[in-house]
Amino acid sequence: MLLQLLPLLLLVAIILFIVFATRKKKAQPFPADWRVVLERKVPFYAQLPQLQKKRFESKMMQFLSEVTIEGVQTEVTDDDRIYVAASAVIPIFGFENWSYNNLSTVLLYPDSFNRKLQFQADKEGRSILGMVGTGNMRNQMILSKKALHHGFDNQTDKHNTAIHEFVHLVDGTDGMIDGIPERLLDKPYVLPWVNEIHRKMEEINDDESDIRRYGGTSQVEFFAVASEYFFSRPKLLKRKHPELYKMLQQCFNQDLASKDYKKKA
Repeated sequence: MLLQLLPLLLLVAIILFIVFATRKKKAQPFPADWRVVLERKVPFYAQLPQLQKKRFESKMMQFLSEVTIEGVQTEVTDDDRIYVAASAVIPIFGFENWSYNNLSTVLLYPDSFNRKLQFQADKEGRSILGMVGTGNMRNQMILSKKALHHGFDNQTDKHNTAIHEFVHLVDGTDGMIDGIPERLLDKPYVLPWVNEIHRKMEEINDDESDIRRYGGTSQVEFFAVASEYFFSRPKLLKRKHPELYKMLQQCFNQDLASKDYKKKA
């Protein structure tokens, strides 16, 4: 009986394999004209050797094949796609195989919003530039388009909203967004990392730090804010906060301060 069913079982297995394999979109070829934007606006990409640039481009296209970018009362442009994909790749570029399994959609709003996802937060609500969705918004990221572009138009202010939000997703791959990326840190480094977080948060709250004040509100936000600094101004971070730089270097498996960043207008 089993031998008689074997061809049928084999056919079912083949069909399931085809369905599963085609569910994941194939990455499209990288548009050559996107390189102009990357060279001018993304210093992380501009300083890479040629082979690594190709790898960066490949990772961008793989991300765009897995995650949908949608505009809410705004059109999604190629520049938007470039900036979102680059922001996703930068934190995980030190790892060979990485997929944002905790993200399916990026929603772009024209400007800031509040926690009810209404445009321009009112006096009772904090104005938000980016957030990772929870509950019925799980696996979604919401970004202000204006803030997304600012992160690449201003390359000196140590602030990049999109990278900030993708770091939250990286933080959450161990099951919890808590400022302690245990998937990225070897166990012996976890306690030193927590100690360093709280030492630096005290400096922020005592007005003794150049790290953005929002990093002093919680260890979750400190990790994301410090990571913005790390990816935007690595040499400055290493000079002013050498221990913090060393820990972020270990965490992301990237030594950015040793690279020659090309700042272009």
